[in-house]
Amino acid sequence: MTKFQNTKLNQEVVLRDPVHEYIHIEDQVILDILKTKEFQRMRRIKQLGPIAYVFPGATHTRFEHNLGVYELTRRICNIFAEKYPSRTSGDGLWDDGNRLLVECAALLHDIGHGPYSHTFEHLFGTNHEKIGQKIITDPSTEINQVLRQVAPNFPELVASVIAKTYPDPQVVKLISSQADADRMDYLQRDAYYTGVTYGEFDLSRILQEIRPYNEGICFTMAGMHAVEDYVVSRYQMYQQVYFHRVGRSMEVILQHLLERAKIIYQQGNLQVTPSLAKFLAGSWTLDDYLKLNDGVMETNFSMWTDSADPILADLTSRYLYRKPLASVCIAEETRNLLPKMKDLIKQAGFDPTYYTDTNSAFDEPYDAYKPSGKNANSQIEIMQDDGQLIELSQLSPLVRALNGTLQGDERFFFPKVMMSSSIDVQIFDPLYQQFQRYVKNGELRYLRRPRK
Repeated sequence: MTKFQNTKLNQEVVLRDPVHEYIHIEDQVILDILKTKEFQRMRRIKQLGPIAYVFPGATHTRFEHNLGVYELTRRICNIFAEKYPSRTSGDGLWDDGNRLLVECAALLHDIGHGPYSHTFEHLFGTNHEKIGQKIITDPSTEINQVLRQVAPNFPELVASVIAKTYPDPQVVKLISSQADADRMDYLQRDAYYTGVTYGEFDLSRILQEIRPYNEGICFTMAGMHAVEDYVVSRYQMYQQVYFHRVGRSMEVILQHLLERAKIIYQQGNLQVTPSLAKFLAGSWTLDDYLKLNDGVMETNFSMWTDSADPILADLTSRYLYRKPLASVCIAEETRNLLPKMKDLIKQAGFDPTYYTDTNSAFDEPYDAYKPSGKNANSQIEIMQDDGQLIELSQLSPLVRALNGTLQGDERFFFPKVMMSSSIDVQIFDPLYQQFQRYVKNGELRYLRRPRK
């Protein structure tokens, strides 16, 4: 039985979804969360931000991703309740009394995201996880009011699952681990909307072979190859989609235009909407945060294309009208060339502060052993027939080859015109010729950071 007061819908609500076919809503609280203004805000925040400039179909939002994570979590709960129900306390099997809690946490796990999440966070010092917990626990939000109808402490419990402090690791790791409902949804969803096949894996087989144990969730030996496929799919999505050089270029432009806007605003020379003004002034509230979305940001960008500040006007035009910077790979051996290249860019009339950047894209697709790493304590475990748990890379040579390796590159971004020969004056301009020699002969294009 559920641990919490829960009203079932008289008739199940079914939503069509291109990734999972159907999303089933059976509980009143889930339907009520969907109707809140804080959850509806997710419709106006793109899941992949500037990546849509590379893959035109990638305009899907965090709204449908949150629904997808909920649906996968609901299905896993059904599987656990049917195949692995707890019989006695401490037997390591599934307590279905946690179902409503984990389903709500799955639905709300990304509720704190704002527009251009990571770029915005870096500039304004926000944290989407902490803001998400605030949205859930603040009595002024509609989400909090819905959750409190389940139990007075239910909002705090949901927030603790997202914060990874809830004491039952099975509940936490269903939505936050190396192989969780969150990752399984975004890999398939992002692959679908970008139009690539890299993120596809055998989800049905994974769900068939997932199971609970005392310290979390694991997979049976029969599901090992499906999980292996999932790990490789994640690696490929990072290399081909998330780390795409043009997407990273647009993120660089976005960051620099917001940095410039902050300076111009503080000088009193910037037209800006009220909600964003609070962030530029450093005096925002939760209500201000909830009023921000991609549309609000792009409204400001449109206004700034007519800014009296030529740098801000140019950067916003570059972002809105997809004019990415060029880039080349760099390594420690060629890093010493960057000051000379920036100086040439400055001589060409571009402020290096806003028109150059060094951007790293590294990810550890499967880091099993670093205790201080970001994926610590979330190893993917494979359960043997005798109940023994073996970490995935010990069984899979393919995963072992990826284990703990850094995949990615570091790139130097600069204006495309520095490499152009289409403008007649530049063909014979020593400044441009010298810059291009650095790029072509300095081996920036080919060297990579040494793997550790």
